[in-house]
Amino acid sequence: MDNRQAMGSWLSGPRAAMEEAGADFGYRGEQLGLPEEGPGSIARPGRRLGALAVDWGLCVLIAYGLLTDGYSPATGNWALLVFFVLSVLTVGTVGFTPGKRLFGLRVVGADSGRVQPLRSLVRTGLLCLALPALVWDRDGRGLHDRLARTVEVRI
Repeated sequence: MDNRQAMGSWLSGPRAAMEEAGADFGYRGEQLGLPEEGPGSIARPGRRLGALAVDWGLCVLIAYGLLTDGYSPATGNWALLVFFVLSVLTVGTVGFTPGKRLFGLRVVGADSGRVQPLRSLVRTGLLCLALPALVWDRDGRGLHDRLARTVEVRI
């Protein structure tokens, strides 16, 4: 391997270098028995971030309009509490938040297909900490999804 190949593998990341060497990683969700594309496939990061932005904006509006008198430093804290309650209630009952529904996403249990309220509570609590959501596995699931044994899929 010359220097250009070594530099190219470093720039493209370890997965691309392993694929060039002949490793087959499959597609996201294959290990979970999910389809590669279409309904029931793993949600892509762009849709997930878009849904999170819509949900957070909605929670900030609720906190701004109903809980605080205008904008104050406490508005962000109230918005986080509203986000927690909104996510636990909606994901634990219907499987999606308003933002997820708008972007065509749903949270399902990895083994049962249904999210139980306790799993929703664990998932949302870890999501509010933010760090577990930034650690992903090869299937594109965040640590909060892995620990709660849930998967975010396309509708």
